[in-house]
Amino acid sequence: MAEERRTNQLQGRAGDGGRRDRRGELWFVGRRESELPLNDNNNDNDTLLLPPFSAVKPFLLLCTSVALSFSLFAASPSSAFVVSTPRKLQTDELATVRLFQENTPSVVYITNLAVRQDAFTLDVLEVPQGSGSGFVWDKQGHIVTNYHVIRGASDLRVTLADQTTFDAKVVGFDQDKDVAVLRIDAPKNKLRPIPVGVSADLLVGQKVFAIGNPFGLDHTLTTGVISGLRREISSAATGRPIQDVIQTDAAINPGNSGGPLLDSSGTLIGINTAIYSPSGASSGVGFSIPVDTVGGIVDQLVRFGKVTRPILGIKFAPDQSVEQLGVSGVLVLDAPPSGPAGKAGLQSTKRDGYGRLILGDIITSVNGTKVSNGSDLYRILDQCKVGDEVTVEVLRGDHKEKISVTLEPKPDES
Repeated sequence: MAEERRTNQLQGRAGDGGRRDRRGELWFVGRRESELPLNDNNNDNDTLLLPPFSAVKPFLLLCTSVALSFSLFAASPSSAFVVSTPRKLQTDELATVRLFQENTPSVVYITNLAVRQDAFTLDVLEVPQGSGSGFVWDKQGHIVTNYHVIRGASDLRVTLADQTTFDAKVVGFDQDKDVAVLRIDAPKNKLRPIPVGVSADLLVGQKVFAIGNPFGLDHTLTTGVISGLRREISSAATGRPIQDVIQTDAAINPGNSGGPLLDSSGTLIGINTAIYSPSGASSGVGFSIPVDTVGGIVDQLVRFGKVTRPILGIKFAPDQSVEQLGVSGVLVLDAPPSGPAGKAGLQSTKRDGYGRLILGDIITSVNGTKVSNGSDLYRILDQCKVGDEVTVEVLRGDHKEKISVTLEPKPDES
């Protein structure tokens, strides 16, 4: 009788949510019909007793997990990942970003084109010979860069930050200091002059920023610090030393030449000009010509198209040769009679009738400032002007003499 009641109850409940599996077994909320408890009294209201919630809970959790997984993968791919809010930039990062954004419009890309003749067709072609960087100096379209960037060019093109390109003309250059000034005919609203600072009060350790076009990658920012001051490098064109150069570890690579070196306030403190590297790529030792040197040169080039620099009018021996003689100073090899030193009576090195070498004068000081080598002499002359009269002290044989010399401009600059 009990079995009959059980069968009737199950049949009655099959329409109320029961399901049969492939084997024909009836299931209710995760339980087989054989597992369902029945009340065993004789009441016609016998009902099916559901299992306690603790027994159903694992199955409900499983169903919930499956449902969530399905909804996740059924959604669009973009909604399958949680995107966090971007982290805010730090104060120093914001300052760097602002510096780059404000100064990038002042930096230009310079292409050096040289004329070549095709060996087969004899057509004249303009072939890119090199490239470099530069920066806008004023609203009149003057562009400042390195001389070695434009050397040997038949045509020059300047590309601004907005990718507009202009033909450029050479206003003037200073080979000794590796500085050149170009000019482009661009609308004034496209020209943003770079803020010019000072380099006299720079300190080792302060942050610097270089913007340029290394390897043709336009407007690249590199950062570093001032690694050293008062360094000396040689001009690639003339070999004349460039003093008071800034050393930095900011990455400077081919294509950065002529670009600006900026301080933390975004003002110009130097022109990136050289790197010290056997491979030609950045090795953490870069050099920039200080803006205090550049400013005076640019002013002369813009006004006169040339730099009038005073000379003594001598050729002197390498410093190593003088050191081997056991003396300190600059040995005069040649003082042409038409030059300022020759006119004043400085003596050249020569040979006597028997072929024996007779040393010329050895310059030991100028205007009372000691001269130990060629760099010392150039440093003194850089502070003088054409027409200045200087007192040159020389060692002649075994005695010293003081000679007055009136400085003159270089013959090709007069």
